Amino acid sequence: MLLARVEGNIVATRKHPSLAGWRLVICQPIGTNGEAEGSPTIAIDSHGAGMHQQVVISSDGIAARKAVGVDKSPVRWLVVGLVDESEPGKRI
Repeated sequence: MLLARVEGNIVATRKHPSLAGWRLVICQPIGTNGEAEGSPTIAIDSHGAGMHQQVVISSDGIAARKAVGVDKSPVRWLVVGLVDESEPGKRI
């Protein structure tokens, strides 16, 4: 799991059928200091995360495929929680 910040939405005219109805967001992994760490990734979001909101994302592909209900879906990342508050120096 990673702490990340939502940086945008993905709009697709064509996508894998298993992603129909799912909101796709661009998530930038961040450190506890709020600075970007690593490359942005695309995740499915069922929580309704807002722009620039901190979220917890997971790369558990099996859980993501269970969420969409298709064993052969290409989905890998999913938003597993929204961060209400964060304390400097605390790790998730």
